[in-house]
Amino acid sequence: MIPAKINITKAEHAGDFALRLSFDDGTVQTVDFKPFLTLSRHPDIRAYLDPALFAAYRIEYGELVWGDYDLCFPIADLYQNRLMPDTMLEKAA
Repeated sequence: MIPAKINITKAEHAGDFALRLSFDDGTVQTVDFKPFLTLSRHPDIRAYLDPALFAAYRIEYGELVWGDYDLCFPIADLYQNRLMPDTMLEKAA
């Protein structure tokens, strides 16, 4: 169950396009963003396949963001390590 309020407290690079996220309830998730970035057709999102641009993330107000909120994800999805429905990944395979 996801707590009513949850914040990201720490983010560490954990591989190509993966980040190890720590949440304020002690939960840790290693989230791989590559499938999401690769399957996106939007050029502004695909731009984050550039390793230097991807590495420019920050935590702001407990959320993980890139740029001027150019790229951000619902905390509940990061907490559950589910950026995309399994059906989308199956279609891409």
